[in-house]
Amino acid sequence: LGGEISALIQSSDIKGKLNEVSVLYTRGAIPAARVLVVGLGKAEEFTLDQVRNAATMPGILEASIAMPDAHWGYGLPVGGVVAFDPEEGVVSPGAVGYDIGCGVRLMRTRLTRAEVGPKVEALADALYHEVPCGVGSTGTVRLAPGELNKVLREGARWAVGKGMGTAGDLDHCEEAGVLEGAEPGAVSEGAKGRGRDQLGTLGSGNHFLEVQEVDRIYDEAGARALGLEPGAVTVMIHCGSRGLGHQVCTDHVRDVSRKLSGWGIGLPDRQLACAPLRSPEAAAYLGAMRAAANFAWANRQVIAEEVRRAFERTLLRSHERLGLTLVYDVAHNIAKLERHETTAGVVRGLVHRKGATRAFPAGHPDVPAAYRAVGQPVLVPGDMGRYSFVLVGRPGAMRHAFGSTCHGAGRRMSRTQAVRETKGRDLVAELRERGVAVRYEGRDTLREETSEAYKDVADVVRVVEGADLAKRVARLRPFLVVKG
Repeated sequence: LGGEISALIQSSDIKGKLNEVSVLYTRGAIPAARVLVVGLGKAEEFTLDQVRNAATMPGILEASIAMPDAHWGYGLPVGGVVAFDPEEGVVSPGAVGYDIGCGVRLMRTRLTRAEVGPKVEALADALYHEVPCGVGSTGTVRLAPGELNKVLREGARWAVGKGMGTAGDLDHCEEAGVLEGAEPGAVSEGAKGRGRDQLGTLGSGNHFLEVQEVDRIYDEAGARALGLEPGAVTVMIHCGSRGLGHQVCTDHVRDVSRKLSGWGIGLPDRQLACAPLRSPEAAAYLGAMRAAANFAWANRQVIAEEVRRAFERTLLRSHERLGLTLVYDVAHNIAKLERHETTAGVVRGLVHRKGATRAFPAGHPDVPAAYRAVGQPVLVPGDMGRYSFVLVGRPGAMRHAFGSTCHGAGRRMSRTQAVRETKGRDLVAELRERGVAVRYEGRDTLREETSEAYKDVADVVRVVEGADLAKRVARLRPFLVVKG
């Protein structure tokens, strides 16, 4: 296959490695495990075991699926997709992930890099000042008693109602920036306490804010529909639900883990702990998960307003004159009830996407009207020294992966290994030589997130295109990065 997959093939065992791509399938009558993995190293092969383990979960539909950016995670690998029958299936907090609702938001501008160039350092300082980042960072939004519950119910809609953005922003978010059915009462006081002061903050780890240049167009019609022009400046935001979402996952993993034997559920890995969808425990988790996802959408909406302030302050023009508007916002740690075609017919299943992004094709009714002719925007960050991609969903995503695709480059080194292998190097100077200004929190942040710690996202995207999950529209090259 020459490193690219043009179709998914089912079989009864491991078919072997074909250049950079591995394909794994389980034995016996249980559903298959479909795996597209780029650059799989020997130390990472247990990622395949996690995909296979997930294929044994009760009520799974079709297959346990891993994307080309897949790497080891809690229970289900990051880059994993599983869907469950609404009657016989389950919900698994670990298969959604700890950073519930984490996702990517892309904003466009009328600016060119040449216009921003003389003020890059000032803009970097302004963004670093306006958008708090790092472990335990707190934001400037102060919530009155009872206001946090409104955030958990209303998501990005709450922030827009407070003057942070416009109704047009909601039209360009997955689910219009809010999951219905959120239950703030299912979120523990401990989780609420962790999130109460964190609205409008990036957090740490792989979260970032980037200012980029559109340096290549692959699909002119798609780029026009998304408002992306060669040389234009864009802003990408990657973050999630902060401590609130992490605690929601912790609380509900603990709760369902204690009850597996009572439900008669046996699992090869207890990190896949799950609750039958008909159980009160499943209802409680789903209500809390939706609330945490809404917190994440509100968080990115608030950050977008902080970004607008930083640009206005630095460039001395209103964000309207700068054309600083939202292209799209999509989540990649979430579970949602969706209708999909399976071998058994159309099923409204519970789709878990953990480090995987929705990728609905042109014509799908859930794609925003502005993009329905070309398909849902798919935002795939790379690493801070190379490039990211904008794609649109393709029909193959519906056939092969419950309307899903990859969410990024995917790690190829652990954080510990990345720190060890970059010891003694001046990464700030290296990035400067590449034309990237950087601001960051945390002693080892840049080392943990160095470019070589990640797969080349161009390889990942090639596999995505070969499998017809999504189609490239544009490439974005960073020139200013803020890391947590």
